[in-house]
Amino acid sequence: MSKSYAVQQAQAHDDEVLGKAYDPRIARRLLGLLRPYPRQLALTMLFMGATALATLAVPYLIKQAIDRAIAAGDLEKLWPYIGGLALAGVITWLGTGLRVYVTFWLGLQVTHDVRVRLFRQLQRLSLRFYNDTPLGGLMSRVQNDVDVLNELVSQGVANALSDLLTVVGIVVLMFAMDVELSLITFTILPVMVLLTAWWRVRARESYRAVRRAIGRVNAALQENVSGVRVVQAFGREERNLEQFDTLNCAHLQANIRSGLLSAFFYPAVDLLGAIGMAIVVLFGGLQLAAGAISAGVLVAFLLYVTRFFDPIRDLAQRYNTLQSAMAAGERIFEVLDLEPELQDAPGAVDLPPLRGEVRFDHVTFGYEEGASVLKDINLHVSPGETIAIVGETGAGKSSLMSILSRFYDVQQGRITVDGYDVRMVTQTSLRRQVAVVLQDPFLFSGSVAENIRYGRLDASDEEVEAAARAVGAHEFIMRLPDGYNTQLGERGSRLSVGQRQLISFARALLADPRILVLDEATASVDTETELMIQNALRHLLKGRTAFVIAHRLSTIKEADRIIVLDRGRMIEEGRHEELLARGGQYARLYRMSLHGIDA
Repeated sequence: MSKSYAVQQAQAHDDEVLGKAYDPRIARRLLGLLRPYPRQLALTMLFMGATALATLAVPYLIKQAIDRAIAAGDLEKLWPYIGGLALAGVITWLGTGLRVYVTFWLGLQVTHDVRVRLFRQLQRLSLRFYNDTPLGGLMSRVQNDVDVLNELVSQGVANALSDLLTVVGIVVLMFAMDVELSLITFTILPVMVLLTAWWRVRARESYRAVRRAIGRVNAALQENVSGVRVVQAFGREERNLEQFDTLNCAHLQANIRSGLLSAFFYPAVDLLGAIGMAIVVLFGGLQLAAGAISAGVLVAFLLYVTRFFDPIRDLAQRYNTLQSAMAAGERIFEVLDLEPELQDAPGAVDLPPLRGEVRFDHVTFGYEEGASVLKDINLHVSPGETIAIVGETGAGKSSLMSILSRFYDVQQGRITVDGYDVRMVTQTSLRRQVAVVLQDPFLFSGSVAENIRYGRLDASDEEVEAAARAVGAHEFIMRLPDGYNTQLGERGSRLSVGQRQLISFARALLADPRILVLDEATASVDTETELMIQNALRHLLKGRTAFVIAHRLSTIKEADRIIVLDRGRMIEEGRHEELLARGGQYARLYRMSLHGIDA
């Protein structure tokens, strides 16, 4: 199994996987996302350093004010320290505000950049990737995981560095003022270290349980919303509600356990802070009474101890952000690092305008090694010829068209268009001249005109209307509230299946392909719409090479040739009347279709 394929398989369960709390490789790549913004990084460091220094200066200024002015009874000397305190407050206010703004901007910019990279990558990846990867997992990467990176950049990193700088600064200043009292005060640090280590292990387990639970809730929600018609049709509402409530209760309990853990840890940190202050008051008071330290030192120690445990508590809280960011970064980079299964060959050329000759030369194809869906297919199609492809479900009809458009590569043999091997031309130039209309028409959010113009953005309004008229869509479009400017809902939900199919026909025809593939394109439309499409196709297929895959065999009587597939092999070939006269597989399928049995 290839590395990329193994990664794709693992993505089905990635919401239950939690990466390392700190992965140097992922961390370096996350920092690399900030490389395009050196000026903003420099400003962040500047504002962060200024704020930390101003915060650290306040207790020291109070110490100096007490020892040099208040204790000496010289209030005139107090004013410079009052000015210093005011200046420190202004610097803290401005520095914090500017740092928050810059890091917020950086987080949004990184979010924008990563989402664009992911979107570009998702458009490059081959169809096999989407067959093997759940849609929910991909949406989680583009939305949730990228938002985690935003939180890391805008809050986690800068705040963690500021907290770390504050802790180090407090320790240095306390030791500078009095080593003995500092050593006595920090006797509680081993307890703090053990408590934090204990909390870190359990926070990791708790975070994993919460993420696993919310992943299951989201999966159930997405499945039920997507299949709501089936749910209601089979009266499964109450049963599905019970199942969802079970998953939701599991999520609730996981969050409660996580909350209990925080409810123990953070007050415990506050308790250690209170113990630290008590130690300072006790031993500092004794030293003050003995004249070993000044009153200003005692007050400064109390203030520093109070501030020491705030960043410690915040740093512990940043652990969740860091852990989440490592996992999110790993999942994002997994997608960004994937190489498309199908890539343009070195030296691939752009196809010139095609005449439309297609040749399948001893083609064998399967989605997995050792399991062939198509076997030794040999077929020559002349320019302008209409070929119908029929066969039972699973015979390989759609697979034949997928390899023509090079959504997959053949395992043996080759496919040529106008003599060009499709593997030796650029995918863009190939698909620009091969249009595919699927059984389930996909329309995008936007206007009717935008959907028709989707494959040819420079088409004029007149050309859009001409394409719609050609397939018989103009009349119903003009009955819509705003005609061609009518905004469609998601996937064209405001239109009937037949109307969506007609618009997809107009879209394909406006692109003016030389080769047209209709993959069960009339299977989901009513008889009246089907007749409308057939009448349009008689004119529109003229001069184009066309492949028509059809369930309804009555729709392909006028095809130049009919190819019958059975278990991946071509077993019959000829015109409608010829194949009926032979009394073979096609004749059997045709009789079944006439009697309303699904062929």
